[in-house]
Amino acid sequence: MAKMVFMLLFLNLVVYTSIAEETFDVRQHLSTVTRYAVSKDIKENVFDSSKIPDQCSPIHLNLVARHGTRAPTKKRMKDLEILSTQLKSLLQNVKENHSSLEKLPSWLWGWSSPWKGKIKGGELIVHGEDEMYHLGIRIRERFQELFSDEYHPDVYQIRATQIPRASASAVAFGMGMFSGRGKLGAGNLRAFAILSESRASDTMLRFHDCCQNYKVYRKHQEPAVYKLKEPVLDEITHSLAARYGLNFTIKDTSTLWFLCKQEASLLDITDQACGLFSNDEVKLLEWTDDLEMFILKGYGKSLNYRMGVPLLEDVILSMENAIKAKEEGYAPGSYEKARLRFAHAETLVPFSCLIGLFLEGSEFDQIQREEPLKFPPKPPHKRTWRGSTVAPFAGNNALVLYSCSENGTSKYFVQVLHNEKPIPVASCLLGKSLANNNLYTSFLTLNELSHGLIQPPNHFIAISKCNALGWSKSGPDWQLNQPDHVYMVWSSVEQVRRSNPVLIGFSVPLFAVHTSSPVFPVSRL
Repeated sequence: MAKMVFMLLFLNLVVYTSIAEETFDVRQHLSTVTRYAVSKDIKENVFDSSKIPDQCSPIHLNLVARHGTRAPTKKRMKDLEILSTQLKSLLQNVKENHSSLEKLPSWLWGWSSPWKGKIKGGELIVHGEDEMYHLGIRIRERFQELFSDEYHPDVYQIRATQIPRASASAVAFGMGMFSGRGKLGAGNLRAFAILSESRASDTMLRFHDCCQNYKVYRKHQEPAVYKLKEPVLDEITHSLAARYGLNFTIKDTSTLWFLCKQEASLLDITDQACGLFSNDEVKLLEWTDDLEMFILKGYGKSLNYRMGVPLLEDVILSMENAIKAKEEGYAPGSYEKARLRFAHAETLVPFSCLIGLFLEGSEFDQIQREEPLKFPPKPPHKRTWRGSTVAPFAGNNALVLYSCSENGTSKYFVQVLHNEKPIPVASCLLGKSLANNNLYTSFLTLNELSHGLIQPPNHFIAISKCNALGWSKSGPDWQLNQPDHVYMVWSSVEQVRRSNPVLIGFSVPLFAVHTSSPVFPVSRL
């Protein structure tokens, strides 16, 4: 009997392990080399969206997007050529030493880089064009009220950096967004304008190129980052050498991991370079990439995201102008409805940090004090900070401004979307419907999240705090006393004076509010 029970337990373990192996998809562990569609399938990135209240309608959209999937750069293609030469040398040594060839994967023999002979690199590839084209279509369909006007560059402003893969991404996006809206060709396409600043002065989308302090920081920090990654690379290098009988170096391992990411993401090949690594090794290598992104682009240093303040100022200004147009009754087609920007991971990651995404617990208080956060935990520990969700190819942040009417007055809310899904922002100064998981934020919140570097607009003032009990106002203006909701409201100075608002309730960290309510903490992303 005991023997039978043991056998059943053993079989269950084997089945469970087999299922785990089958469900592991290396394409979901490629850090910032992850394709957009794959990233959206990662379960940790799910944060359910619900219907926006009927009295609310979008009046403006800000988009900050990374370019779509691209080819490896010229420098990295050269690394692959060097790897090809190195593999040939290692295989020749195996032959000369009469070592066993059974361990060696067959693809290694005669392998050459898929990009061999290419002179140029880094361009947007077909996968990337498709990502951006369909992103444009989906955003237009989701916000039909915003994109119903006749196209004009002052109504729908499109900006991109001067790097070709970013501007090409803007073109592909615009082709999707404005498809069927023109008279060009069988697809009824139309022309549209893309604005760019020179690389040397683009303080909004390529601030990392304009900030000398950052360049100095990065130059000094890169060797330290390598030292943090080195033990992992060294351990995996020894494992590969033992597993395949090849005398790999750490440089070989690093380039093989790069090859794995390129093959899996760009070519959908997962059984060659990626097949050399175990699942656990892939997770560790992914972590080293995420760690590097954290230190050099993210929360590892406040300078990384303080550089993005001009971009945030531009976002806030566009929203203030949209509210002014709404309040003063501008004619349709005479004011901006969307500001669409296309750039790089070096733009998207700092901007995400600047508005407080992917924070947990007390981390928000730390960045308010400009303290560096702890490094993302090493596998097998779970972590929020993953390049595959923070900044995959075509990754994006959208800040959607809503006007919500009640009793003849308007209040203004912002919904934050990351990769098209509502996402929590780790600040008490947040508005979030706990009942339907819609997330909102205000000018003041953005100002707080930018560490006080931006002055709130003069025309508007945020009057809210995190409040689990609802709001009560002394005047007749929009009374919010719903116990399951927390809102952020903007009001003009005149409205504030007239209504003499009184807030009730208490301020608490977002994720401590009503734990029985359907709030998903950041760690569930």
